[in-house]
Amino acid sequence: MHLYRKELRPMLQLAIPVVISEVGWVLMSLVDTIMVGRVSPEAIGAVSIGSSIFIVIPIVGIGFLLGLDYLIAHAFGGGDMQECHRWLLHGLYLSFMMTPPLTFILWLLIWLLPRFDLHPDVLPLAIDYLEVVSWSILPLLLYATLRRYMQAINLVKPIMVTLITANGVNAFANWVFVFGHLGFPAMGSTGAAYATLGSKIFLFFGLAFAVVRHELSYRTGLFHTRLKLEFHRIRKLMHLGYPASAQLLLEVGVFSAATVLAGRLTATSLASHQIVLKIASLTFMVPLGISSAGAVRVGQALGAQNPHGAMRSGWIALALATAFMSTAAVIFISFPQSLIRIFTDNADVLQLGVSLLYIAAIFQIFDGIQVVATGILRGTGDTRTPMISNLIGHWFLGLPVGATLAFKFGYDVFGLWVGLCIGLVAVAIVLLMTWIRRVRRMIA
Repeated sequence: MHLYRKELRPMLQLAIPVVISEVGWVLMSLVDTIMVGRVSPEAIGAVSIGSSIFIVIPIVGIGFLLGLDYLIAHAFGGGDMQECHRWLLHGLYLSFMMTPPLTFILWLLIWLLPRFDLHPDVLPLAIDYLEVVSWSILPLLLYATLRRYMQAINLVKPIMVTLITANGVNAFANWVFVFGHLGFPAMGSTGAAYATLGSKIFLFFGLAFAVVRHELSYRTGLFHTRLKLEFHRIRKLMHLGYPASAQLLLEVGVFSAATVLAGRLTATSLASHQIVLKIASLTFMVPLGISSAGAVRVGQALGAQNPHGAMRSGWIALALATAFMSTAAVIFISFPQSLIRIFTDNADVLQLGVSLLYIAAIFQIFDGIQVVATGILRGTGDTRTPMISNLIGHWFLGLPVGATLAFKFGYDVFGLWVGLCIGLVAVAIVLLMTWIRRVRRMIA
C-alpha cells in the first residue's frame, strides 16, 4: 500500500493537467451546442450531425499517432531524449501525409450526406457546417502530435493552459459569428463552425510555442534532430497506430452512427440525444485524461524495466476513474433537469433528455473502466485488444440492439441509448479482464 500511495502523487501530477485539458477540449463543443441552442432545434441538430461526422475523420489520424504514447514514453523512461525527438518528428511527418486522404474522405461524406435521409430542415445547415470545419484537419493532427510528445515527457501544464485559452477564443468567436456581433452577420450553426476552425488553429500554434519555449530553456537537443524521413519509423508508427485508430473509429463511430440514426427521428429526439451526449462526453473527458496519464506512466515504467511500477500505475488509474465516474452517475440521477436546462428550455427536449440522462448514469462506471483500460494496455504496447473489443461490443452488440429497439419496437432514441449502454458494459468487462491477464504476465 505504501508503494501504491507513492505512485498516486506522480499519477495525479500528470493526470490533473491532462484531465483539465480533456475537459477543456469537450467544453469547446459544449459551448457550440449551448450557443446554437439559443437559435433553434434545427441548429442544434445541424451541429450535432456535423460534429459527429467530422470528428470521425481526424479521429482516424489521431489514432495512428497514439503509438507515440508508448514509443516516446518508453524512450523517456529509458533516458533517451534523442529517440523522443525522432519520434516527434515522424509524428509530424505522418500528420502531413494523412491530411490529404482524410480531407478527401470528409468531402466525399459531405457529398453523400443528402442520401442519409436526414431531416430536411437540418440537412443544409449540417452541410454548411462540415464544409467549414473540413479545413481544421491538419492543425488538429499537428496539435495531437505535439500533445502526445509533451505528455510522454511529463510536460503537461502548457497543454492545460493552451486548452483553457483556446476555450476563451472559441467562446468569443461563437458570440461574434453565431449571433452576429462586431459587424459580422449572424450565421447560426455555420458561425459555430468558423469558431471551431479558429480554435483548432490556435491549439496547434499554442503547443508549438510551448515546445519551442521548453527547448530554448532546457536545451534537450530537439533543434539538432536530423530531419531525414525514416520510413521504418513511419511503418512502426502505423503498425502500432492502426489498431488504436480502428479502436477510436469504432468507439467514436458508434456514437456518430447513433447520432445519424437519431437524425432520422424527430428534431426533438435529435436535440435530446445531442444534449445528453454532450453531458456524458464532458464526464468522459476525466477518465480519458486519466487514461492518457496511465498510458504514459505504464510506458515509462516499462522503459525503466520496472513491471511492478507499471502494474501499480495501471491500477491507480483504474481506481481514480472509477471513483470519479461513480460520483458523476450520482449527479446525473440527482439533478437531471438542472443539467438539461443548461442547454435548452424546450419542454419536449427537457422531458426526453432526462430519461436519456438516467441511462447515461448507468454506464458511467463502465465507460470510465473501458477507456482507462484502453490507455494502460496501450502503455504496454497492446493496441489490438481494444480494437477487437470495441468492434464486437459496440458494432456487433450495442448498435444493432439499439437500432432494433428504436425502429422495430418503437422505443425511439431511448432504445438507441439502451443499446449503447449494453455495448459499453461488454467492452469494459473484456478490457478489464485483459488487463488482469497482462499484469500477471508482466510480473511473471
